[in-house]
Amino acid sequence: MDSAPQQLVAGLLGRADIRIDGDRPWDMRLHDPGALERALAEGNLGLGEAYMAGAWDCERLDAFFDHLLRAHIDREVQPARLAWHALQVRLFNRQNRTRAWQVGRAHYDLGNDFYEAMLDPLMAYSCGYWRDADTLAAAQEAKLELICRKLRLQPGMRVLDIGCGWGSFMGYAARHHGVEGVGVTVSREQAEWARERYAGLPLTFRLQDYRELDDRFDAIVSVGMFEHVGRKNHRQYMEVAARCLADDGLFLLHTIGKNRRDAVPDRWIDKHIFPNGETPSIGQIGDAIDGVFVCEDLHNFGADYDRTLMAWHDNFEAAWPRFAERLGETFRRKWRYYLLSCAGAFRARELQLWQWVLSKDGVRGGYRRPQ
Repeated sequence: MDSAPQQLVAGLLGRADIRIDGDRPWDMRLHDPGALERALAEGNLGLGEAYMAGAWDCERLDAFFDHLLRAHIDREVQPARLAWHALQVRLFNRQNRTRAWQVGRAHYDLGNDFYEAMLDPLMAYSCGYWRDADTLAAAQEAKLELICRKLRLQPGMRVLDIGCGWGSFMGYAARHHGVEGVGVTVSREQAEWARERYAGLPLTFRLQDYRELDDRFDAIVSVGMFEHVGRKNHRQYMEVAARCLADDGLFLLHTIGKNRRDAVPDRWIDKHIFPNGETPSIGQIGDAIDGVFVCEDLHNFGADYDRTLMAWHDNFEAAWPRFAERLGETFRRKWRYYLLSCAGAFRARELQLWQWVLSKDGVRGGYRRPQ
């Protein structure tokens, strides 16, 4: 390791207690020294693409990122190219009506059989609630039940799910709480799967941008979709939700969150996993609901996402032989990097998971979170 960039990276990793070619599970095994120079020049984009190319390995990527992010090493590597990415985020609406459909095609339409292999039987692609759960399926059912109770759902209520995915919440709420409703998604694969799976229930699944919504509902839920809205659309999103919500209704927003308002969307995630994605800060959500909604309750169980992602990773690896020929080794390394780097980020508490309960004018007498 002769070059100055390589020595610099080794020094930064050392501060996070990560050794190059060490023998601990979170240490980096280097196959191509150029990987370190890419990481220095491009941040996580270079680090992730070098991993995809096989330039380095790590026995436990989740532990590697836990160490890295706990030491805030990512904040010290600020490549010049990141400045242009940050400027684009601030100047342009990367989640406008045209671009909003890109993530559906690029990520959610990978194939329903692929997601069936990775997720729980209900196909919930968001953080589970592990307080009293021992399995992924139990954690996802607990999350869905918690949402239903927070929204105080009653038989006959009409519910809207903004970003319904494969319909896990709508199906659960209809079967266990007797509601009817509408789910919207930008993924054709998700909409078709949900229509077939829940054909016997009073549910409608639409391929529709949230900005087009103009129906009236007793309650609204949005689980794992706000991360695709973008800062320039946060306010409009809340105004659409308020337009569609009954005056005495509740709106539950379940979203990943970041700790710092000025943090820039990760370039590797943006390029390879979620095009145009942008996790909000607590202040940005506060700005968006100002004068539109009253925050009745804010619940953070972000540490549970670590366990959820590790369960998805276990399922993914177990099922991989079925998809190896179709998707290829580069995809496997990309998906492993995605799931495990995110698990490490939640473990390091660099990312959060919030459930906000919102009302239009405040619940008379106050709102009490159900246990």
